[in-house]
Amino acid sequence: YFEAEIHQALRIKAATTHQSVSEVVNEAVRIALSEDQEDLNAISQRADEESLSYEELLEDLKSRGKI
Repeated sequence: YFEAEIHQALRIKAATTHQSVSEVVNEAVRIALSEDQEDLNAISQRADEESLSYEELLEDLKSRGKI
């Protein structure tokens, strides 16, 4: 079940877009899943890149005058 405020917002969005609540929710879930897939693809493409520790990142930023 949705929290009352979320459900109200969904009902209002559905009414203003001439969709059912189910259609609004399905669209939101599709978008979230698509974004997840994009993230996984980006991670996969960068799998062979060298890792950088947080300390190394800070040192690099400092050496380039960014911090």
